Amino acid sequence: MTTAAAATVSDFYYGAVTPVAAYLMACLGAALGLRCTTRSLRRPQHRARWLALGAVSIGCGIWTMHFIAMIGFSVEGALVNYDATKTLLSLGVAIAVVAVGVFLVGYRGGSPLNLGVAGAVTGLGVAAMHYLGMAAIHTNGTLHYDPVTVVLSIVIAVAAATAALWAAVSIHALWASLGASLVMGVAVTGMHYTGMAAVSVHLTNVAGSSQSSADLVAFLLVMLAGPLLVLLVAAVIVMFDPDMMIGETGAKTSEPAPAPLFGGDSVFPPREPAQSAQPSQGRTSW
Repeated sequence: MTTAAAATVSDFYYGAVTPVAAYLMACLGAALGLRCTTRSLRRPQHRARWLALGAVSIGCGIWTMHFIAMIGFSVEGALVNYDATKTLLSLGVAIAVVAVGVFLVGYRGGSPLNLGVAGAVTGLGVAAMHYLGMAAIHTNGTLHYDPVTVVLSIVIAVAAATAALWAAVSIHALWASLGASLVMGVAVTGMHYTGMAAVSVHLTNVAGSSQSSADLVAFLLVMLAGPLLVLLVAAVIVMFDPDMMIGETGAKTSEPAPAPLFGGDSVFPPREPAQSAQPSQGRTSW
């Protein structure tokens, strides 16, 4: 009869490298998503395109954060491998659920009810992405989860998603949105490591290795290459958008008023007639 023994699990096999890199990816995805949403407010005729790019950016940022952090995941006495299909499926889930939330607030506004629905859908989807990614793990044993910690991670995911969607329709200034993205990075990575704190591994067969193999790291890096490229392309699009050449004065003529945190049915009031203005050569906003 085979007995399962609890293994020592670590999320920081490579020290601070993986959590710091994961946090930066979460911040990058959030920052690009916020700037894309701002572009959608200024360009109603291209709203769907900007919202789609924002959803892809945030989704790729969250997923990239997750799997960079998972590079540091190790089980003492066992090798860890991943199912490629479930890993890629978790990426699709991340992008899809973020798109639902972004398009809901992008087209229906930032009312409390709409934010609550969009935040719940997006947060639950992000949690589903996380645990689907965990389900892709193959090791010499079984993974067990502490129910209370799992619920806490889901609550954090819903709260983080709701706050991110509120920020997307309410914060338009460059430095304010960058600050918001730093806070969102803390929330998203906090959700991840809270979820990881719920994990315990019970080994049935000892593989005689206490570290991730080079093949595992290579696999995850290959998986990360696509989303990282998408984030790079999104960053280039945002930074070299024509608004980069237009000062705040030129942009204000078409920028709608921000949505309040409580109340307000729409963040998209009717556009005012365009006024002729010379492009400012001063401040720029990407």
